[in-house]
Amino acid sequence: MIERIDYLTKLTELLRHYPVVALIGPRQVGKTTLARELTATMLPATVFDLENPANLARLSDPMLALQDLHGLVIIDEIQYQPELFKVLRVLADRPNSPCRFLVLGSASPQLLKQSSESLAGRIAYVEIKGFSLQEIGVNQLNRLWIRGGFPRSFLAPAENVSVSWRQEFIKIFLERDIPQLGINIPTITLRRFWLMLAHYHGQIWNTAEFARAFGMSETAVRRYLDILTDTFVIKQLPPWWENLAKRQVKAPKVYLTDTGLLHTLLGLQSLEDVESHPKVGASWEGFVLDTVVTQLEAKPEELYFWRTHNGAEIDLLVMRGNTRLGFEFKRTVAPQLSRSIQIAKEDLNLTHVYVIHAGKESYPLAANVTALSVTSVLDQLSPL
Repeated sequence: MIERIDYLTKLTELLRHYPVVALIGPRQVGKTTLARELTATMLPATVFDLENPANLARLSDPMLALQDLHGLVIIDEIQYQPELFKVLRVLADRPNSPCRFLVLGSASPQLLKQSSESLAGRIAYVEIKGFSLQEIGVNQLNRLWIRGGFPRSFLAPAENVSVSWRQEFIKIFLERDIPQLGINIPTITLRRFWLMLAHYHGQIWNTAEFARAFGMSETAVRRYLDILTDTFVIKQLPPWWENLAKRQVKAPKVYLTDTGLLHTLLGLQSLEDVESHPKVGASWEGFVLDTVVTQLEAKPEELYFWRTHNGAEIDLLVMRGNTRLGFEFKRTVAPQLSRSIQIAKEDLNLTHVYVIHAGKESYPLAANVTALSVTSVLDQLSPL
């Protein structure tokens, strides 16, 4: 059992200030476990699991079922009954409300439109991800990279058990979870799309190329991408653009959110499999990018990449106020200062550039440019 103290602290604090808090993230990432841990400190507590027929029956008249409750009320998998958000708005607006609501969902606010429309100003969102390097420690870095951060995958007693769990997760996600959200896309088509995205992990999204590959409109493939993004299995890193005398890339980069799922879709099971695969660099880039973002405590709206059509680029650009940090991710043990980094540093007026690498040593490459070992990220990078 790995305790997730930061999430518990954040949820507890938000529940003091908001009548409704939404804990969102992919299925099986630990939302229900966290919620039940909260019940030990916030009593009385009432739990409704919308995958449980008995709980659904209790909520057949949601106003009647919820209006007299006190303490903490947890509603799990709320994406199956989004009409509950309208009831929560009424209950949240009661003077001296006797309870707080914690809703758990496996879909983003964009997909759960009723939450943002009905509860504007009354709801706070917390996105939970898989285990991070900060939670498990650098001594298990390779295990986290290969297996990914889903608790049951990472904690599995053997590699083959972890792989089997991820294979089953992908199957259930496509065959059950997506249809239950009211999304009617053939399972085989969405699996092919997800697999193609795995091969594009860490690359620039190309709408026209995907549309040609699937023989459908650009609007349709963009919808597929947004669905997988809104269900937390894909993330899009937007491009940064400035008024420079250079042609700059304006399409997002796409990553699978979990390297364990990435490796399973690519048919890779062990560290040796991953290290011998052409996508090893991209896989490692996505893994370390997440580690850096978590360490900096950066918000999604502060994260970008930058690339010009002439080849200058920065893998991750973090912007907060007057601070501009650039990050390059190199799966090498001895990175060097490249012309691309120099151009990016000058053109974007970067405060500092870090080249995160797989070696053991950290050292300066130039003024305000540091080669930083991935094992030192937790010690040498401070939250913004």
